[in-house]
Amino acid sequence: MKGHPSSMRPIVDVAADIGLDPSDLEFYGHHKAKLPLALRDRGGTKRGRYVVVTSITPTPFGEGKTTAAIGLAQGCWRIGVKSMVALRQSSMGPTFGIKGGGAGGGRSTLEPMVDMNLHFTGDAHAVTSAHNACAALLDNHLHQGNALGIETVTWPRVIDMNDRALRQIEIGQGAKNGPERETGYQITAASEIMSILALATDYVDLRTRLGRIVVGWTAEGNPVTAEDIDAAGAMAVLMKDALSPNLVQTQEGGPALVHAGPFGNVALGCSSIIADQIGLSLADVVITEAGFGSDLGFEKFCDVKCTMSGLWPDLAMVVVTIRALKAQSGRYEIKAGRPLDVTIGEENLTALDEGLHNLADHLANVARFGIPAVVAINRYPTDTEAEIQAVMQSALANGAAGAAVADVYGQGGADSEELARLVMSVSTADPHPVRLYEDDDSLPEKISKVASAMYGVEDVELSQKTLDALARYSNAGYDHLPICVAKSQYSFSGNAGERGKAGAGKLVVRDLLLYAGAGYIVPVCGAINLMPGLGKTPGSNAFELLPDGAIVGVV
Repeated sequence: MKGHPSSMRPIVDVAADIGLDPSDLEFYGHHKAKLPLALRDRGGTKRGRYVVVTSITPTPFGEGKTTAAIGLAQGCWRIGVKSMVALRQSSMGPTFGIKGGGAGGGRSTLEPMVDMNLHFTGDAHAVTSAHNACAALLDNHLHQGNALGIETVTWPRVIDMNDRALRQIEIGQGAKNGPERETGYQITAASEIMSILALATDYVDLRTRLGRIVVGWTAEGNPVTAEDIDAAGAMAVLMKDALSPNLVQTQEGGPALVHAGPFGNVALGCSSIIADQIGLSLADVVITEAGFGSDLGFEKFCDVKCTMSGLWPDLAMVVVTIRALKAQSGRYEIKAGRPLDVTIGEENLTALDEGLHNLADHLANVARFGIPAVVAINRYPTDTEAEIQAVMQSALANGAAGAAVADVYGQGGADSEELARLVMSVSTADPHPVRLYEDDDSLPEKISKVASAMYGVEDVELSQKTLDALARYSNAGYDHLPICVAKSQYSFSGNAGERGKAGAGKLVVRDLLLYAGAGYIVPVCGAINLMPGLGKTPGSNAFELLPDGAIVGVV
């Protein structure tokens, strides 16, 4: 049983718990290492239980989905189940902003947390470098005469920071720096290359996907790819080391995999296929996370990632907090950057009852894919027994195979053993993959089917810009690709102020982005932005380097 060590274990000791030798590791200091792709075959035909963690609709502060996933992994080790949690890498944008890093919290964190929330092993920097190398080579092609006849450039630049000033810029100004054109930056987590990192299965697949990236279009409507401008080889070289997943540890010393970091609202929202494959070959259970609620990361996990990997989850764990369910009543105002309404911590069974529709909606989404679900109540100190019982009863009434409460933040694995037993006790049959749409459905049909099944939205409006892009992609033969919807995480339709599927209004698709390398098309909905901004008081204001070299304030 893993305890609660006062300091991190050497990564060689963590690796030994899952049968790995020092020769299997590429060390990045004493507490983190990369794993070779060949470890996917270490377990032979053995495959551990595959659990995907999703949640109800979150508040701007998050509901502890990552913390609950880590806590579950710690609880599994305590009951004698060899577990691995496989999570996405943090982006420095939210780390410097309001949400903080993505390595858990309290007594359910991954370590070394500061490393993972900043530079880690350089994977995000590799994505940024590869993406911007392609942009530089593209602009150089234009400068050197544009032999391919590119008329429209669609490839932006990226940076791993929230920086609204870069959303729309002009480049090429000056006699020798042209041609002049308008472009912009996205955050690195939204880069197509970050999703490629999550979906590529080996070096050949990585190289092929990078070559398929569409960077622009000719006047005749023909796509121009990274291969066409001779950028793909250089990009692959920059991404080579990043393709290997990273081994770290939970706060209680158990093994964890961290790899790839696409956001769940504007991108794929899942960690890598390779990390899951390695984990499933080495552990009895792999716990992975899909970004935000079931309407976003979970749907993409099933319709995109699982379809490409051939792996299908045995179980889904839906994380809830009582404060978020109360917020779904509409009785409380919760906004990013502002203190929570203190009354949300007071027992209010009426408000809770009025918000439980959200849990029912998300459980229905999971059931739509034929996956059994359990509900994990991420307990806060203000939660009352009456409120907890109300949520548990609602979970069972709406089809959950079970529900358990766990104070994973305050007590870590010590209070998640019941949850771990529940997850391991649910009977699972041979997985039967379910998709919401078929490859030969038209793009509007795919969008409508996802909107109807996942959001409760029957009214989908396509802007003229979307229709123009739709025609271009269809004519070029890309309409068979799956979709990866970009929308706000705070309501099913993406419209501010709407609560639950019953209150969902129109879904407005304002643009379509082609991610041919990743292998999907992104319908951009509502006011969602691919480059966030910093708040009035960024979290980075608390960061400091002490005289002894210690870093404080990074959470």
